[in-house]
Amino acid sequence: MVTKVPSPTARRRPAFRLLVASGLAATALVGVPQQPVQAADDGGKKVLTVAVSQSVDSLSPFLAQRLVSTTVHRLAYDYLTNYDVKDGRTIPGLATAWKPSPDKLTWTYTIRKDSKWSDGEQATAEDAAWTFNKMMADENAATANGSFTANFKKVTAPDPGTLVIELKKPQATMTALDVPIVPRHVWEKVGDFSKFNNDKQFPIVGNGPFVITDFKVDQYVKLKPNKDFWRGAPKFDELVLKYYKDGDAAVAALQKGEVSFVQGLTPAQATALKSAENIKVNDAPGRRFFALATNPGARSKDGKTFGSGHKALLDPAVRKALFHATDRKTIVDKVFQGHAVEGQGYIPPRFDTYFWKPAATQRIAYDPAKAAALLDQAGYPKNGSGKRVGKDGKALDFRILCHATDPNDKAIGKYLQEWWGTLGIGLKVDCLDNVSDPWIKGDYDLAFDGWSVNPDPDFVLSIHTCAALPATPKDTGATDNFICDQPFDQLYAQQAVEYDPARRADLVKQMQSRLYDTGYMNVLAYPNAVEAYRTDQIKSIKTMPEAAGNLWGQDGYWSWWSAEPAAGDGGSDSGSSAGVVIGIGAVVVLAAGLGLFVAMRRRSTAEDRE
Repeated sequence: MVTKVPSPTARRRPAFRLLVASGLAATALVGVPQQPVQAADDGGKKVLTVAVSQSVDSLSPFLAQRLVSTTVHRLAYDYLTNYDVKDGRTIPGLATAWKPSPDKLTWTYTIRKDSKWSDGEQATAEDAAWTFNKMMADENAATANGSFTANFKKVTAPDPGTLVIELKKPQATMTALDVPIVPRHVWEKVGDFSKFNNDKQFPIVGNGPFVITDFKVDQYVKLKPNKDFWRGAPKFDELVLKYYKDGDAAVAALQKGEVSFVQGLTPAQATALKSAENIKVNDAPGRRFFALATNPGARSKDGKTFGSGHKALLDPAVRKALFHATDRKTIVDKVFQGHAVEGQGYIPPRFDTYFWKPAATQRIAYDPAKAAALLDQAGYPKNGSGKRVGKDGKALDFRILCHATDPNDKAIGKYLQEWWGTLGIGLKVDCLDNVSDPWIKGDYDLAFDGWSVNPDPDFVLSIHTCAALPATPKDTGATDNFICDQPFDQLYAQQAVEYDPARRADLVKQMQSRLYDTGYMNVLAYPNAVEAYRTDQIKSIKTMPEAAGNLWGQDGYWSWWSAEPAAGDGGSDSGSSAGVVIGIGAVVVLAAGLGLFVAMRRRSTAEDRE
């Protein structure tokens, strides 16, 4: 992944990613009542229940990597600035105004006077200064969003309404600092930031539109409206993010009225739900990309290499041959069934300022004959058994990391086995519940990858810089897949200090061109946001962008803050209570512990960072 969306927000594929139409996907819709089923009485509260397929990695804004977690933090904490729901432009958040010095090395923010922490304390510039200074001084506090403060020289709060940030050099993200501001009087009591998950005492003090009131690992996160939120309180009495490991079970719960909203629908589910009563399907251009990543040789900043990545993938000719033998159009047509567009550059076309596509002479198009010729020329002939072998005589047999709960990964993996098998290359599709461990250790050859991209692309670009590598093989870094390329780094450094929008956009496009040419990343598709909600529970709700955008994983809190309850007392007013166990195959996984939260944004599920 979000939302560095990461997240900040670059980060992170839709929770129930688009699946291949199948009998299994359709069976979840058979025999399910069209009218909501009323569950145990909940005192008449209007509860908005959102089905999610990703578990929370941490409720600490300093550690959280996954999209579901950063979504929660966008609801619970204010950021200095926000993104307009209409077009994604920068608008006030905790800061009402900002102004750079003539040399743009000092930025002064005016902090609003009408923001209070949910415990009644006033939110001030001192809270923001403490948040940033903590990230600057403690590497554990910089785990999630450290790239934003790496260039900060000094941060002060001369008075409660003024925040001053001094920079070492110009920084283009100063109006897009996607960092949750936390209350100093609460967080200064925390000891080890690497271990504090903020999940023991509730309600959690925040100043966003919602307040976190309860959390159960791999079950739910509950939030209530912040009645004192400066923009106005949300209209539902409670918001519940409820975890489902099984997408069909979540759709069945939507049909029964036990949840209000489901995202990442399969084509079969979307088709069936379009004709269902009291359900609206939203199918919009997404902010994510779905990619194939190669292991470029796992390494750390101290110069040590580690992991078991296949050495042949260090050869650009091999990487290019694999991508020439990958049919993006078939993936879009057969796997996503048209609910996506063919991948090109790293930034999705939704962000037209930064969207890039290769020139005709540069494009690595589907061409199996050319792929075979490249391998022949590079010294990887076929042996008597039809297998490609390297100069060491070993067969080219690769492994690809696959998310076990993601049918997209599995379906595309089968196509790759067929396409690459024709070339004489073997492929083992390793589908795991948790791909984090082998990914962090560099024990993979290729992997299915993907991120949500923010209006400002700095974060998703930063995860491919040398600076994002782990300090030592024993550490974890902010890197996505260990890319360290000096020409890319030079371009990144230039765009980071470029304030002219047109020149910066050109640099970002050059970065994408470089990433494309190295062959470390092959963007296969830009999936649509395919989601649905019950109109008898939600009367109205804002998409982002407002004209034709998504609801889940927005660059802000607009969807759940704006959601207006429908009239009547049906739906998930009480039935969505996260303590209720629903039937029809719903899988509520009771985990013994939170599991690993790591600095690498995209790992354990198909959807990791904004």
